[in-house]
Amino acid sequence: MFNGIVSIRNKNGDEKVKIERPGGSSSPVWSICWNPSRDERNDILAVADWGQKLSFYHLSGKQIGKDRVLNFDPCCISYFTKGEYLLLGGSDRQVSLFTRDGVRLGTVGEQSSWVWTCKVKPDSNYVAVGCQDGTISFYQLIFSTVHGLYKDRYAYRDNMTDVIVQHLITEQKVRIKGRELVKKIAIYKNRLAIQMPEKILIYELYTDDSADMYYRVKEKIIKKFECNLLVVCSDHIILCQEKRLQCLSFSGVKEREWLMESLIRYIKVIGGPPGREGLLVGLKNGQILKIFVDNALAIVLLKQATAVRCLDMSASRSKLAVVDENDTCLVYDIHTKELLFQEPNANSVAWNTQCEDMLCFSGGGYLNIKASNFPVHQQKLQGFVVGYNGSKIFCLHVFSMSAVEVPQSAPMYQYLERKMFKEAYQIACLGVTDADWRELAMEALEGLEFETAKKAFTRVRDLRYLELISSIEDRKKHGENNQELFLADVYAYQGKFHEAAKLYKRSGRESLALEMYSDLRMFEHAKEFLGSGDPKDTKMLIKKQADWAKDIKEPKAAVEMYLSAGEHMKAIEISGNHGWVDMLIEIARKLDKAEREPLAKCAFYFKQLDNPGYAAETYMKVGDLKALVQLHVETHRWEEAFALSEKHPEFKDEVYVPYAQWLAESDRFEEAQKAFHKAGRQGEAVRVLEQLTHNAVLESRFSDAAYYYWMLSMQCLDIAQENEGQQAEMLQKFHHFQHLAEVYHVYHFIQRYTEEPFSFHLPETLFNISRFLLHSLTKETPLGISKVNTLLALAKQSKALGAYKLARHAYDKLQGLQIPDRFQKSVELGSLTIRSKPFHDSEELVPLCYRCSTNNPLLNNLGNVCINCRQPFVFSASSYEVLHLVEFYLEDGITDEEAVALIDLEAPRVSKRENKWQETMTDHVQSLKLDDSTDIIEDDDPFTAKLSFEMFHTEDYELLILQHNCCPFCRRRIDESNQ
Repeated sequence: MFNGIVSIRNKNGDEKVKIERPGGSSSPVWSICWNPSRDERNDILAVADWGQKLSFYHLSGKQIGKDRVLNFDPCCISYFTKGEYLLLGGSDRQVSLFTRDGVRLGTVGEQSSWVWTCKVKPDSNYVAVGCQDGTISFYQLIFSTVHGLYKDRYAYRDNMTDVIVQHLITEQKVRIKGRELVKKIAIYKNRLAIQMPEKILIYELYTDDSADMYYRVKEKIIKKFECNLLVVCSDHIILCQEKRLQCLSFSGVKEREWLMESLIRYIKVIGGPPGREGLLVGLKNGQILKIFVDNALAIVLLKQATAVRCLDMSASRSKLAVVDENDTCLVYDIHTKELLFQEPNANSVAWNTQCEDMLCFSGGGYLNIKASNFPVHQQKLQGFVVGYNGSKIFCLHVFSMSAVEVPQSAPMYQYLERKMFKEAYQIACLGVTDADWRELAMEALEGLEFETAKKAFTRVRDLRYLELISSIEDRKKHGENNQELFLADVYAYQGKFHEAAKLYKRSGRESLALEMYSDLRMFEHAKEFLGSGDPKDTKMLIKKQADWAKDIKEPKAAVEMYLSAGEHMKAIEISGNHGWVDMLIEIARKLDKAEREPLAKCAFYFKQLDNPGYAAETYMKVGDLKALVQLHVETHRWEEAFALSEKHPEFKDEVYVPYAQWLAESDRFEEAQKAFHKAGRQGEAVRVLEQLTHNAVLESRFSDAAYYYWMLSMQCLDIAQENEGQQAEMLQKFHHFQHLAEVYHVYHFIQRYTEEPFSFHLPETLFNISRFLLHSLTKETPLGISKVNTLLALAKQSKALGAYKLARHAYDKLQGLQIPDRFQKSVELGSLTIRSKPFHDSEELVPLCYRCSTNNPLLNNLGNVCINCRQPFVFSASSYEVLHLVEFYLEDGITDEEAVALIDLEAPRVSKRENKWQETMTDHVQSLKLDDSTDIIEDDDPFTAKLSFEMFHTEDYELLILQHNCCPFCRRRIDESNQ
């Protein structure tokens, strides 16, 4: 090591780490020491050499920090057990204390010769020193607590060179690092003063936020000061030197000085305006003074016989607490200098900053809390009390400052015992439990201190008692001042019913006691307060007793009591809710017919309980015929309703209109029609059917829609026959509804073909149906009918039957429509493959007009009429083939031969412009001649109008009758006489 190189070897002598000191230093290494701490520092090595330098190295060989110049030759080096401090001794003939980072803190002891060795006793602060002259010295190091406190901020020294500021409420901490020994600390509001060996640093908070913990340097006083105590104010620092106090500005200029009669034992800033703060000073001779930093004169507050150890002043500065050298806490009135009380076993004292009459002091391992002149409340606590704010007590134990939450229940109850409710409320505001708040509220309420009680109940959010207090305050505003009555209400709310009843009686308000016991279902006690037997009170009591019987699930007893009290409605409600029909009819028969409301209620329950006979009896008793009619209608007792309407025609609408609606809902439309006619409601009958038809279309029930439209057409025809004023309008609607009935009837088969996987119709039938429907949609497309489905069915069946031209036309039309995704591929494929087919239709499919024997094209722009004679085709309502037979009757005088001759004649035509038939008369023949115009025959052609009803092949019709037991179009059953 004389070459300046440090080698670390294992127990076998093998070298593990070689530390070559930087700069090629060859100064001999005189002493080496490991840091013994159990953290990351135990890999640090301290090296002292005769180059008068102290160095630190990591086990890896890397130097930590810079070399520290010692100004002497080190001969020995030693760490404390926990590694926080370092001892060095050598040619300077003394042992010095350093931090673990190499910062010199001070001298442990001076010797008369070189110090060759120094060691620290494990887990202690004892140091042994050996010198060159053979002397051995033994020292004990005492590390005093350097700290400062102001309200909820506590600053203390850490590692001898750092300062930690702790917020006692939020538990936030901030560390201010330093490189020199911290000798004194003072803190006040937003100021922090730190004294070091050669200077004083003044810090300030960044902001005025009470929770701000960021400090910055405000001023530096580069000067060495010797003092016993240090205090900082807003603009000054105060130095205490034995008997002398000096006031310095932050620039280091001495502004003021005070010289005391005795040694200064305690000093504290008690607040004030910036630059004019007041100081509380306690002397060894027992004198206590108040000093203002801007005044050279000190004010003597009082003088006691014993030395002062600790001081504190109450929030209002009217009381002074002193702890003397005999461990006695003495409390004085500052104005009168009177000793108010004293308590033994105290080492520190603090007034509560939020409560004038409360202080705490510590001593003997106990915390003592005293409120006013009440006995002291004790609890175990180690340490010194240094502050008291609300319910928090700040306690310093050894080197740790903590905030202890102390419930203020004990002093609060002390005030309550003396009925001092306002003072108890102030104590409770410092911090008590919810149970304590409720106890305070109840005590204040019983003491009729309503303001305090209201505040306390607000804390626990008891709306019930707040409503009581509010009602009492309103009564007081209106002049009521009977305190016993108020207290009786309080007792009633608290459940002290007998005490409340006594107060009610004493106040002359027996009725309130009666009401209270009745509400409580304590009817035996309530009877004691009936007094002279007032019938109203007796009735009220019976009524409440009935209410109680109802609540406890004794309904029969409740009914009897209600009937006794004349409360018929409540008795009826209970009987009706429990379904007691016999009791209801008994009540109804006993009631007078003038009592309409109870009787109506009975009838209501009879209907609800499905007993229309009793309900009818009750309505008859009251004479309410309208309600009786409504009863018959609601219960569908139509015979009774019809009989009543016959006797009283004014109820005709109330009977037949609901009857017709009921029939319509039951799908008995013909009967419903008759009922509507009988009620004179033809228009309503039409509207009902229109709504049913519209719903059927929306629900894709096209067969039902066709039937409903046929029914509508018949309704319109009947209305046209009965009302000449509406004949034209109704006939127009008749033709329109007939057309829609036919269209929806046909589309029903198309919709089933496109939606269902299988079809029971032959291809020829589907071809005829889709072709007929396409020709029927030349003008407009009714709601719910899809042209896509129609054209798709036509295209497929036309292609299958050889009508390729018509199929190509259908596919071309489909290309211009919005096709559903599920048909898209099929349509595209069909459009493509149809191009490979001949562009003509099979002659077998071409329809023949049986009136003029003209072959018509499959695609007819005129619709379902002949292109030559314009005669509408008559189709079978089953296969939709063109029928070649038309049934008609010969007039009298026309023979069969003449009829055949007339049939063979060319079909006459009528011009649309003439709008009438031309009649020709001969000896034995009467003929109708049409104009040769190309216009379509008008709708008023009697021949055409006759064909507007559906027709069938006889065989098809008989087959459909066997399948459906009715006509498939008009749904008229075969067993009806007028089929």
